[in-house]
Amino acid sequence: MVKIALIGAAGQIGTPLSLLCKTSDLFDEISLYDLVHVPGIATDLNHIDTRAKVTGYLAEDSGLQKALTGADVVVITAGIARKPGMTRDDLFQTNASIIRDIFTEIAATCPSAMCCVVTNPVNSTLPIAAEALKKAGAFEPTRLFGVTTLDVVRASTFAAHAIGIGSNPKDFKVPVIGGHSGATILPLYSQAQPPVSLSDEVLAGVINRVQFGGDEIVKSKQGAGSATTCMAYAGFRFIQAILKAQNGEPVTEEAYVYLPGISDGKKIAAELGVDYFAVKIELGKTGANKALPIGKISDNETKLLSVAIEELQKNIATALTFMSS
Repeated sequence: MVKIALIGAAGQIGTPLSLLCKTSDLFDEISLYDLVHVPGIATDLNHIDTRAKVTGYLAEDSGLQKALTGADVVVITAGIARKPGMTRDDLFQTNASIIRDIFTEIAATCPSAMCCVVTNPVNSTLPIAAEALKKAGAFEPTRLFGVTTLDVVRASTFAAHAIGIGSNPKDFKVPVIGGHSGATILPLYSQAQPPVSLSDEVLAGVINRVQFGGDEIVKSKQGAGSATTCMAYAGFRFIQAILKAQNGEPVTEEAYVYLPGISDGKKIAAELGVDYFAVKIELGKTGANKALPIGKISDNETKLLSVAIEELQKNIATALTFMSS
């Protein structure tokens, strides 16, 4: 029996993610939680011919607790979305409080669940989640992930777009490290497999597009939303990775994690001067088995890494200040 709890399931990411989970036939039970609409969404999804039973819970009558009870995997997409002109930092105060409260309940109800944070700004919301779990005595770093898979998806997609006709994005594997906003996102095209052959000028444009792809969507939607369907796709891809690893398959995926709490991560954290960082992670039955070293990178990537670390340090400090106040 595998149960997933989707928190924020009535939102523009949560709803398509709920559909992907239901149609996948990977789950026996799917519980949805949000402040509105989820009982109806659950009824709708239950008409699909896959085995998962879907239930929807609202805030009243301890709905969050009921949604989380017995969950093996929890995915948090709850929070407000970005609007034109709004940075991820602008989202901070509202979404920080939401994440704190959700993880306080997770600590009490399903502390051993694999927890995936999608709610932006991930650079700050993941440290808030970790601090909430720490305060409750339920922090297990190997089971807490900031989902940065969309950056990895964009890195291969945008490289294929730049190369042109006949290029399949799925043919490219591009590691993406750092954080999950703007300049903190660092696609390592020097390590791309197969190698990506682009001029310096074109490659710089591709890197910028990976870093600021969210802005591209916000602008295109003219205030009607941010990255939603592509984020749902990326989130589901990470969920699949967790389930494959729990079934004994060898899996490596990038994720934003608390490095000192993961095998081989403490050394990486010391070298970088930052505790929370996205790197390749070996996943296993109990979560993150090992953090993999960044490896050799180009001179330009080294410069971009310095910028990413400086910004990440500020994002993390903001989260820790919020939780200590």
